[in-house]
Amino acid sequence: RLRWLLLLLLPCVIFCVLFWYWYFYTNPLELLRAPEDVGYIAEDGRSKAQTANQVRRRRKIGELPPVYPNGWFRVLDSHLLERGEVKNVSVLGEQVAVFRAQNGKAHVLDAYCPHLGANLAVGGRVLGDCIECPFHGWQFRGGDGKCVKIPYAEKVPEFAKVRRWPSCEVNGLILVWFHCDGKDPEWTVPEYEEITQGKWVYRGRTEHFINAHIEEIPENAADLAHLGHLHTPSMTSGVDLRYTNSKTWEFLRHDWKARWEPESEPNKHCSQMFVEHSLTVFGLHCPLLDVDVVARQVGPGLVFLLFNHYYFGRGLLVHCVTPVEPLLQCVSHTMFYQSNVPPVVPKFILRSESIQFERDVMIWNNKKYNPKPVLVKEDSAIQKHRRWYSQFYSENSPRLKLQHDSLDF
Repeated sequence: RLRWLLLLLLPCVIFCVLFWYWYFYTNPLELLRAPEDVGYIAEDGRSKAQTANQVRRRRKIGELPPVYPNGWFRVLDSHLLERGEVKNVSVLGEQVAVFRAQNGKAHVLDAYCPHLGANLAVGGRVLGDCIECPFHGWQFRGGDGKCVKIPYAEKVPEFAKVRRWPSCEVNGLILVWFHCDGKDPEWTVPEYEEITQGKWVYRGRTEHFINAHIEEIPENAADLAHLGHLHTPSMTSGVDLRYTNSKTWEFLRHDWKARWEPESEPNKHCSQMFVEHSLTVFGLHCPLLDVDVVARQVGPGLVFLLFNHYYFGRGLLVHCVTPVEPLLQCVSHTMFYQSNVPPVVPKFILRSESIQFERDVMIWNNKKYNPKPVLVKEDSAIQKHRRWYSQFYSENSPRLKLQHDSLDF
């Protein structure tokens, strides 16, 4: 009887293993974290959400730069928006309706109908290149936001329109341009032909929410000293900073060499970080995992990390930071990699990067912004980065008016 039972179970086990292997090998890795999932230590019986809310209320904020810099910001990954689909997105303290017209072009409009305030993205329909309000059927054209039809009115008023956000779709992302003075885009987002031509394909994405000022996140590129302290312990030691220096995994360590520098005109809105990564096991160098990365930041919210490995080929990780509200950032990492490289390689890179990133999240979610930090000579790149980043603020850039956020997770 036991033999028959084993014979019945064996095909099920084999099927489960093959299914798991197929799913893991062929499907993109998608790791989407809720705002309270990472970077908080829940104690005394409190939930993670309760802990996150308490930290947000009690943390000292410090004297902050403007909260919304001028530049391009991601609102959505392209593959998440089908033809005829509309989505509601929170960005830069606003609600926007992102929809794809029947001709395939993506548009971004203010979400609220100027008639009686209904949200166009909640129940609205895409008709041709317009979006129809779910409340009274007013139709707004994606190209300019103008109302083109009111089903019960003889005439459409000239002033009936919603704000259209300047947008573009490039490298598998839908982006919007923000400028506090309403100026037109001052630079374009570089296109990677390998993605456009399908040589590099989508292999996954991660998404995190950071409870910090937007400038804290890209400033890490110039904070070279933190690499040797925060990111040296092996990724196998996890993301909780209380345990990352555990002796269990001290035989594995990451070693980093890096430098950061701004670019000159006509690309003064860009900067580059050059990183050399190596891994040591019991003090022995493991050359198989040597990776060179060039991280090019374009404006305040986009970074393109180009991976180059002797054995495992090349790929691009697109790092996007988008303010949801003054002290809440949505950070996404979208991986594109050579189509002829086994998917397990880019997914391993993406997962490894996510572990290292979540260590930073624990710092960002609990720190305050220090406008006048005490620095040593070796920290000189930090001040250099702050001067470079200040170009994205202008006189009318919005500042935080309240000292505490009221939004709870």
